[in-house]
Amino acid sequence: MPRYLWCVTAKPSPVGETDTAETAAVLLPEPFVKWFAQKGWSPRAHQIELLARAQAGQSTLLIAPTGAGKTLAGFLPTLTELAARPKRKPGEARRGVHTLYISPLKALAVDIERNLGKPVAEIGLPITIETRTGDTPAHKRQRQKLAPPDILLTTPEQLALLIAGSDAKRFFEDLRYVIFDELHSLVTSKRGHLLSLGLARLRSFVPGLRAIGLSATVAEPDELRRWLVSQNAANHIAGLVTVSGGAKPDISILESQERVPWAGHSARYAIPEIYEAIRRHRTTLLFVNTRSQAEMLFQELWRANEDSLPIALHHGSLDVGQRRRVEKAMADNALRAIVATSTLDLGIDWGDVDLVVHVGAPKGASRLAQRIGRANHRMDEPSKAILIPANRFEVLECRAALDANYLGAQDTPPLLAGALDVLAQHVLGTACAAPFDADRLYHEVRSAAPYAGLDRHTFDRVVDFVATGGYALQNYERYARIRKTKEGLWRVTHPRIAQQYRLNVGTIVEMPELNVRYVRQSRGIAGHGGRILGKVEEYFAETLRPGDNFLFAGKVLRFEGIRENECIVSAGGGAQIIVPSYAGGKFPLSTYLADQVRAMLADPERWRTLPEQVSDWLRMQKEKSVLPKRGDLLVETFPRGDRHFMVCYPFEGRLAHQTLGMLLTRRLERVGARPLGFVATDYSLAVWALDDMGALFKAGKPSLAELFDEDMLGDDLEAWLNDSWMLKRMFRTCAVISGLIEKKFPGQEKTGRQVTVSADLIYDVLRSHEPDHILLQATRADAAAGLLDVSRLADMLSRIRGRIVHKHLEQISPLAVPVMLEIGRESVNGDANESLLMEAADLVEEAMGAADDGAPARNGPTVMLHGTATRPGKGGVGTADYGRRTLRDR
Repeated sequence: MPRYLWCVTAKPSPVGETDTAETAAVLLPEPFVKWFAQKGWSPRAHQIELLARAQAGQSTLLIAPTGAGKTLAGFLPTLTELAARPKRKPGEARRGVHTLYISPLKALAVDIERNLGKPVAEIGLPITIETRTGDTPAHKRQRQKLAPPDILLTTPEQLALLIAGSDAKRFFEDLRYVIFDELHSLVTSKRGHLLSLGLARLRSFVPGLRAIGLSATVAEPDELRRWLVSQNAANHIAGLVTVSGGAKPDISILESQERVPWAGHSARYAIPEIYEAIRRHRTTLLFVNTRSQAEMLFQELWRANEDSLPIALHHGSLDVGQRRRVEKAMADNALRAIVATSTLDLGIDWGDVDLVVHVGAPKGASRLAQRIGRANHRMDEPSKAILIPANRFEVLECRAALDANYLGAQDTPPLLAGALDVLAQHVLGTACAAPFDADRLYHEVRSAAPYAGLDRHTFDRVVDFVATGGYALQNYERYARIRKTKEGLWRVTHPRIAQQYRLNVGTIVEMPELNVRYVRQSRGIAGHGGRILGKVEEYFAETLRPGDNFLFAGKVLRFEGIRENECIVSAGGGAQIIVPSYAGGKFPLSTYLADQVRAMLADPERWRTLPEQVSDWLRMQKEKSVLPKRGDLLVETFPRGDRHFMVCYPFEGRLAHQTLGMLLTRRLERVGARPLGFVATDYSLAVWALDDMGALFKAGKPSLAELFDEDMLGDDLEAWLNDSWMLKRMFRTCAVISGLIEKKFPGQEKTGRQVTVSADLIYDVLRSHEPDHILLQATRADAAAGLLDVSRLADMLSRIRGRIVHKHLEQISPLAVPVMLEIGRESVNGDANESLLMEAADLVEEAMGAADDGAPARNGPTVMLHGTATRPGKGGVGTADYGRRTLRDR
């Protein structure tokens, strides 16, 4: 049995050990006491404290480091209460579900079911435990509603479905506990908003319901404590149990013998060192930030896999059966390495992982702490991790994240006000269950923390939207989903509305995807049939031509064509290989790490902890230009070829920089600088133009203070948004979440193109005839927070007021090289619109001087500048079915 689930101690803690032992003896039923004694274990103090609080009727948040036994603490109140429950008498009605466990990941729910079942069996508890996720067969989900288990392990989407059922009140009438695992991950998105409304509904069914939140990484505990309890109650904050201590992690940053690339995100330069680390450890979990990075890393490791080690791939676009095979192999300790995205970074105890390798910068201190906790998943044993920066700026970010981890700093994002499109979905779901009274529902919705500040006028507008579609759409019967009865209650207009709701519930709106079907080639013609490998986004498939090779599921595939909702592929090969990209997969750089990177740049004393090649790079920047102080904004201008460049270094993340780039190019266009385009990274922003921007700034036409004035977030932002495709893209998501546009129908599904066309038509109608429509309001709020990062940009513009440092250079600076290598990915309409091509090696030589040793001949410029050179290794391509292949070979 994995030790982390129960995480008990062989010897009581010397502090308060007598009190803990005595309290445990009183609170724990006899079978538990005997079982602990047989194992030679003692429960931890925080586990007993949480049990006492729960038995006293208090909802509680437990914050504890990885491996401290949070899972046991969360389940102890349930297990002890169920152990004391009388047996059901013959003929007595079946009991409803007793405890809901809600996880952000389906894999985590499956993991908990496996780990919880064994101790329950050993103690001899008559308890039934089942999972209910999107992967659960429909017949099992139906059976669960008729005969609920005692403990149901599920996800936010399944909870929304359950409370929208006509039998919801009966199903939950015996509910006593709701356990939220990895609570910090659940509450910071629209999933959290929907879940908070679901919790409010459960409290209306069971007023004495107790909520337990479990988390290891929390920046603002009081926000989560409020989230757990009704905000209409007199005491609107949950109890708090915190656990300090735990073994300090062993984290290092790879100091490769190769040169760290200037730009890029692949970290291919470090593949030999990564592979050697895998060889030296039992099981290595390799985290990346995007699915495309996962595919590339898996491919590179397979090329280097001269020992035929069993290496796995796991990300959300792979087929569920394939993911489950990987997870089983991990649990059986049959793998030496697993390349994964965020699908495996929360709370899961997969086998004997003794090393975490994070490829690329973590983008957040809390995210790094969460991920490295997968290694040696026990409180008293240090987690071991290696950080692999993919470029030179990422070296600084990795160093800042490492320092933050040792300091215990947290940077989980703050909670946002509840989204209105989510509220619309919940209103419809409520009507699907039973007719509702608007006054009572408003009171209930306000009890959910994200909606505590919701005013009645806005609530009524949301209800009206669900009832009519809004003023501009009210003449279309299809948008009338609920209507008011003579008794003053709101009910669905037709049973099919409830059916449609169940098919489309949830807030995760994926980009349109196609199944990837693998077929055999027969005389040069792709056949039919074949198995599904997973999904790729529709827009990516549409960029391919028949015969193109791309990398997916660890295979090189040949694109054959698109049939209906499927991307048809066969075995591929060749030198030109494309890697699928996935929208929205990249994490934003946290505010905390951004500030720490600025502080590191400004303090040469801290450069001693950096690799020599990186510290030399910073020293060269100081000689040829300047390094920005912590609160300053450095703006460099210089010519190159027949173009003029402006590079600034806000360190505020890619989203904020992209918004800034769009706004700056609009302003530069107005003053006649003729901007050609811009490119943004997490650290810097480059704009290029036909005119000499440096000369314009020195002449005050405009001044940099005027160019970066905060008023750009007024009319300029509004004008750009009105002309931008970004609002349409966000409106599409809001329309699907709110139920205005339904993607799935019984037995069929709209294509991504159909959904987009429908959304665009409605968007244009609303903008013309009802610009204050509730869904446009929701769209703008989402864009400001999600696509534009307006609040962060506003904070940056305020911070740099009067602190802009301009350096007019004759040539590119060392610090500008990384962002200059990204040029070509963004463009804007202006007096000219042409591609700008640069030879990378010349760029570095110009910035660093001919004596720079940053691109040794033995590796070639490609390895040094982008980290993209492939290395000779074992031939062939690993498959995502490696589980069957490599395990059989062993």
